[in-house]
Amino acid sequence: MAWENELGDQLFHQHQKYLAPTGLIQYYNLVIDHATGAEVFDVEGKRYIDLLGSASAMNAGHSNPHVIKAMKDQIDQLVSYDAGYFPNPTTIKLVERLAKIAPGNSPKKVSFGNSGSDANDGIIKFARAATGRSYIVSFNNSYHGTTFGAISAGACGPEMVRKIGPLVPNIVHVPYPDTYRCLPNETEHQIALRYFDLFMRPFNSYLPADEVACVLMEPIQGDAGIIKPPDEFVQLVYQFCQENGILFAMDEINQGLGRAGKMWASELYGIEPDLISVGKSLASGMPLSAVIGKTDVMEQLGVSAHVFTTAGNPICSAAAMATLDVIEGEHLPEKSAQDGEYAKQQFLQLQDKYNFIGDVRMYGLNGGIEIVKDRQTKERDQDGAAKIIFRAFQKGLILVKLAGNVLRFQPPLVITREQLDEVFAILDSVFSDFESGVIQLPEELQNMSW
Repeated sequence: MAWENELGDQLFHQHQKYLAPTGLIQYYNLVIDHATGAEVFDVEGKRYIDLLGSASAMNAGHSNPHVIKAMKDQIDQLVSYDAGYFPNPTTIKLVERLAKIAPGNSPKKVSFGNSGSDANDGIIKFARAATGRSYIVSFNNSYHGTTFGAISAGACGPEMVRKIGPLVPNIVHVPYPDTYRCLPNETEHQIALRYFDLFMRPFNSYLPADEVACVLMEPIQGDAGIIKPPDEFVQLVYQFCQENGILFAMDEINQGLGRAGKMWASELYGIEPDLISVGKSLASGMPLSAVIGKTDVMEQLGVSAHVFTTAGNPICSAAAMATLDVIEGEHLPEKSAQDGEYAKQQFLQLQDKYNFIGDVRMYGLNGGIEIVKDRQTKERDQDGAAKIIFRAFQKGLILVKLAGNVLRFQPPLVITREQLDEVFAILDSVFSDFESGVIQLPEELQNMSW
């Protein structure tokens, strides 16, 4: 059924005919032709402002000229050689650079992969090897990727793991604090203590602390709806890990590299993780990931235990070097913090105007906007969120939802104030349309996922 543009619909359905269903989240029939900065153009030339940032993989912007030039120059020099056998100058430079800019002052080493998923697999491997322990503790509603270790550590929804078990053993999930859906009149301090008590329950009942290798945590949960825990909670968990010889790892794939208003989101808590996983924006969406960890941890895994033919590919490494140039040179973490505060104020004004906006969470250019049926009960409005993102698409915004009812706001960090003003003018009209009840979803989007 054609419901937006003829060519896009035709190509989209042709794609669905041959693509396994697991490979596409159905939001709306957008087929992208080209993109630049914070703007995306479909196959019929329609312009969209990108509020997804290719799933937070375009912090430096689409088709950044500096990144493109670096990749083209590298293509003329060397396209690929397995860096697990023989490295190249570009990859050697990137290893040193990542080790030096990682959070904290301890000496670091780096291990490359192809995606954030395999980086989180790497964290499991390195943690187990370095400690001689087997258990990994991670959090409910977390998303760490879809390789077997990563999908086992995550807990984002039952459909992700249906029919593929058994999963990687000895992974324990604990609750992650949510300061919006909490007890009545509960303070942030009380939330931190209550959730730390929940964190401790496995240790107090069946999980020996001296058999736990690692706690793996998102500094801000992404796919759960951009949820930031109280600082006190993170520090309590971190201190418990230090006292019990448990490594503390942070998944910086979604939230790192400036997204949350700092180079690394772990800086928000004043801690130094033993391990971090990096991907997505590391190479502006090119297939490159990294595990960065303290030297004494990273030296414990045997040769070839975490190495891939294309990991550290020179073109991807060139893209990463150039991306880091842009992030640092254009002060994108600071820009993200400033523009994020501006965007937060715009959303709060819209919240005052529209009762279905239940919560506004914004940490840098990194937001989760709760769409609810009732502000008092906080009942999720998944159908409402689906209608909003569909109307936003019709009016020229790429916007998706998380956790069923949360609008995901993660534009490229290079987005301009003029573009942000255009975004909020469009969102105001979209919200007005929703409030008026005039938005109708196409039949094929009635059961929109994620």
